This record gives sequence, C-alpha cells and structure tokens, in this order.
Amino acid sequence: MKKNIIWALIIVVVLGAVNIWYYVFQYSKTHHRDVTNEVAMLVTSAQIVKDFQSNEKMANAKYLNKAIEVKGELLQEDKDQSGNVTLTLKSGDPFSNIFCTLKPGLPLPIKGSMVIVKGVCTGFLSDVVLNNAIVVKSVQ
Repeated sequence: MKKNIIWALIIVVVLGAVNIWYYVFQYSKTHHRDVTNEVAMLVTSAQIVKDFQSNEKMANAKYLNKAIEVKGELLQEDKDQSGNVTLTLKSGDPFSNIFCTLKPGLPLPIKGSMVIVKGVCTGFLSDVVLNNAIVVKSVQ
C-alpha cells in the first residue's frame, strides 16, 4: 500500500514538473497577446506619464493590461537582452519616458520622428512599459 502511494506521488511530481517546464520554455515563447486587431485607447506620451505620476492606482485601473496607443517623439532605439527591438518615447519629463518592446520582425521607425506605438501596458517603473508593441504610424 505504501509503495502505491509513493509511486503515485512520484508520478504527480514528475507530471507537474513536465507541465511547468512546458509552460515556461515552450508555451510562453509562442503564445503572446496580439494587439494588431485590438481596439485601443489613444493617449499621448506626456499624458500617460502624468497620469501614472499623479495617481498610480487610478492609472493602473485605466491602463494596466490593456491595449493602448501612445503618440510621442521617438527618443531612442535599442535592443534588449533577448535581442528584441526596444523604443523609448519622450514624455516631456527627463526622468520618465515610455519604454516599448516591439514584436520581432517589424520595420523600424526613423529616430526623431513622431510615432504611434500600440502595445499592452504592463505598468510603471520609472518609465511606462509597453510590451508586444507594434508601430502603428511613423511621421517624419
């Protein structure tokens, strides 16, 4: 009887470990939210930073985990540690900007141009963070 219980526990632990491995290393890499067809609210980079700085709790309720389009001037293009292209949009505040991680394989806007970036808002650190973003419009 004890052997059966031990074997059952071992099987449960192994199955749990396999499920966790699959989610972390396989599923999460290929299943991302696609904001291309989502309806998003349009906000300027200055306004969203101001909203988060004045009342972060209300701004979280308004923007967090929602598709938003942010209009602002492109400050910097870079790559993150995973090789994804990142954009930083000016907000008018020298200490807070909009940090966007683009979806792979997208054309890049020209630095110094006004852009509209659509992505999922994941919160506010010192910058407002958008993930899985796309460039909707780029104006030189």
